[in-house]
Amino acid sequence: VQLQASGGGLVQAGGSLRLSCAASGLNLDYYSIGWFRQAPGKEREWVSCRVGSDGSTFYADSVKGRFAISRDTAENTVHLQMNSLKPEDTAVYYCAADPGVCSDYLGQRYWGRGTLVTVSS
Repeated sequence: VQLQASGGGLVQAGGSLRLSCAASGLNLDYYSIGWFRQAPGKEREWVSCRVGSDGSTFYADSVKGRFAISRDTAENTVHLQMNSLKPEDTAVYYCAADPGVCSDYLGQRYWGRGTLVTVSS
């Protein structure tokens, strides 16, 4: 099983980025994909999640209305569209997979490497 996160970069405040989490060796129908982030000097926090079985989506209050999580079935990839970015969104973003429903539990079964998002003011 491998999760490959990509799409990070440097963007000005108010801009957009789309992160991708490509899954191999994993049937996304049976796993929920979550996005987490860790800012410098802070603990890792949950951002968003998509349930594999029914497509339900969930968001942290801090990103609700600005971020959108979606799945590309053909590519076996989950995207995180991030709009109206703020400097406080600066962090390393990680995707993770866990069987069943979404949770903010840091003990997810599989983790990808992070991708850095930097939002300048």
